[in-house]
Amino acid sequence: MTARRQPDALLVLSFGGPEREDDVIPFLENVTRGRGIPRERLRDVGEHYYALGGKSPLNDLNRRMIDRIRTELRSRGADVPVYFGNRNWHPFVESTVETMARDGVRSAAVFATSAWGGYSGCRQYHEDVARARRAVVDAGLVPPRLQRLPQFHAHPLFITAFARAVDAARASLSGAGADADLVFTAHSVPLRADAESGPPADGGHLYSRQVRDSARLIRDHSSFAVGDGAAGVEPEVAWQSRSGPPSVPWLAPDISDHLRARVAAGNTRPVVLCPVGFLADHVEVLWDLDTEAAETAAELGVEMVRTATPGLAPLFAEMVVDLALGEGAERQGCVPDYGVGVDGAVCAPGCCGS
Repeated sequence: MTARRQPDALLVLSFGGPEREDDVIPFLENVTRGRGIPRERLRDVGEHYYALGGKSPLNDLNRRMIDRIRTELRSRGADVPVYFGNRNWHPFVESTVETMARDGVRSAAVFATSAWGGYSGCRQYHEDVARARRAVVDAGLVPPRLQRLPQFHAHPLFITAFARAVDAARASLSGAGADADLVFTAHSVPLRADAESGPPADGGHLYSRQVRDSARLIRDHSSFAVGDGAAGVEPEVAWQSRSGPPSVPWLAPDISDHLRARVAAGNTRPVVLCPVGFLADHVEVLWDLDTEAAETAAELGVEMVRTATPGLAPLFAEMVVDLALGEGAERQGCVPDYGVGVDGAVCAPGCCGS
């Protein structure tokens, strides 16, 4: 197949995270800007960061991921510089895109560190791109053309990286996890946000559908694969990290509630917990799963192990470079237009509530 024109650069666009204790509250204020969240609530959430040393591991993990992407690009003979920008903390995407403009970058591919549709997982990254380009224009410079790469929730390399992590985690359980169950988690969102995710013509609920699709594919490419006679069996999916007022309904059940419900129904089998919604071990994984969910499992007497996330797996860097260079389209396994947009334009009219 013929690859598309090689971009001048690749921008890895992510969420951001505090690097020290003094950053925590300003970072959370950036995350929640415009939502009217009381400062007291920010302090409560900040305790999760302080308990982990006041620093999110996300930026460092992204830098390590970028190192692997650079190595993969070099292995293919692709002279493509990789830049790093964030929505909510340094390096801010506005500053990064200005640097790209000063470096003479005219056209760049943008890889957002989210596999999903929805406002926070997709559309907001388009808004980040548009905001960054406006900032560059305001600085008197010509911004590069920035093209978002497609969502990758079903990309075979993404699925395989997670499936291998599932099998490695299962092997660490007592008896190699012969009687274990596989449970997936992803970040909860308000039901309304999920209903509005994706193009209206697609029927909405794109986010939760993609999470379940990924979970099904990971399961079926792991040692938990169901037999031909059970092909319609749905994967076991729970949600985590909800916030906001209790009066607003979010995707449920919460993972700790789900673990309790399993035991209440007489199921005390070991659990392999796969955080399918996350590329890296950042605070929602380390606190909500490794701390809170792990404590719940221990209280219930349930053996539980969490899988690794895929962001540092060699297959993940290979996938990013495939997408950036337009290679491997025959194995993308996803609708290529979902998430794709140029200079901040969304991928479809009305998509994700736009």
